Amino acid sequence: MKPIELRADNFKATLSKPGIVLVDWWATWCGPCRAFAPIFEKSAAAHPGVTFGKVDTDREQGLAGQFGIQSIPTLMIFRDGILLFSQPGVVPLASLNDLIDQAQKLDMAQVRRDIEADRKAARVA
Repeated sequence: MKPIELRADNFKATLSKPGIVLVDWWATWCGPCRAFAPIFEKSAAAHPGVTFGKVDTDREQGLAGQFGIQSIPTLMIFRDGILLFSQPGVVPLASLNDLIDQAQKLDMAQVRRDIEADRKAARVA
C-alpha cells in the first residue's frame, strides 16, 4: 500500500485506528528525506497490514511543533495510538522492516500496564 498524506485534519483519526502506523516527517527540500522516501515506500509495499503516512513539515508546521520535530527525516512508529519509537535520520530498509516486526510482536496489554505504572510513579515523585 502506498503511504498516505497525513495532515492536521486526518492525523489523529489515523493514529487512533487499531494497528501499526509509521509516520515519516519530511520536507521537499530535504536531501536525506528524498533518500529515505523509496525505502519507506518499499517497506509499505511489503507490509500491507501496516499504515504508512507522511507529514510534510513545511505544510504541517503545527503538527511538527506538537510532536517536537527538530530534525528530518524523523520516523515514528505508533501502535494502537501509542508512540513506540521515534528516531531522526535515514533508517535502512532491513532496520525498518525489523522495527515493524518488533512492533508487531509487542504485548500491547503489557505496554499499557507499563505506561500506567510509569504514570503512577511520576505522580508519587
